[in-house]
Amino acid sequence: MEQRNYYSILIIFVSLLYLPLFMNATLVHHNESETEDEVKFDYNEKSEKGPSKWGDLNKKWKTCKNGKMQSPIDISSCRVKNMRKMGHIKQYKPTNSTIRNRGHDISMHWHGDAGSILMNDTNYPLIQIHWHSPSEHTINGRRYALELHMVHQEQVNKKTVVNAVLYKFGKPDPFIFILRAHILSMIDQEGEERSLGIINPKYITNNIHKESYYEYKGSLTIPPCTEGVTWIVNKKVETVSRFQVKLLRKAVHDHAERNARPLQPNNNREIQLLFSKH
Repeated sequence: MEQRNYYSILIIFVSLLYLPLFMNATLVHHNESETEDEVKFDYNEKSEKGPSKWGDLNKKWKTCKNGKMQSPIDISSCRVKNMRKMGHIKQYKPTNSTIRNRGHDISMHWHGDAGSILMNDTNYPLIQIHWHSPSEHTINGRRYALELHMVHQEQVNKKTVVNAVLYKFGKPDPFIFILRAHILSMIDQEGEERSLGIINPKYITNNIHKESYYEYKGSLTIPPCTEGVTWIVNKKVETVSRFQVKLLRKAVHDHAERNARPLQPNNNREIQLLFSKH
């Protein structure tokens, strides 16, 4: 209890310290109709809206219960089938962005052309990023402190590619560091969205090691759990500070402070290890 009070006081102190930055942030008002009919879900397995019940909450979410290619999974070295050169290229560029408290996570969205990832001659534009804590994917059974998802989606068939980055406790993450004031300003404020101005996604990837990735076919890790998603999970684990993880947890609803979906069956899916061409 004393430790929890300590972090609450620390967050309030930092909030006051960066109050001028909050006042300069532009508030973006959401269209309430977007979430009016939304069925809420949570991450508490003892709840009627927990992960094992997602498929029963909405008929559009039945894949969460019946899907055979669900994510996340444990990436076990013994399941890696083959190795090849990486077949994708990231081409990001700066454009307007916002940060949003979605209740179940903190997300960042780009409005305009933020660039894309090129895979198999198809461009998948970057749409948004968000964080899960602890990590959703595990490596050889080990779960990490945090997981970043960079969500890309092509516009014709709505196919999705998600680049996942895992983090262990250590040095602060530079990108979360520059967002800290904005995250502090929207603690427990679901639906709050603020303008960040022009942000280049390269700032995220420049601080991430990109030598090798795991690739497999899976699904979205939140409802509606749509399958057909290509997952690219960085092999190299990055670092994040304990305060940064606590900040991301503090900002969302209590039931989403640990917003990681449980591991899903592998069902003999192939996992490939890709090496960078550069």
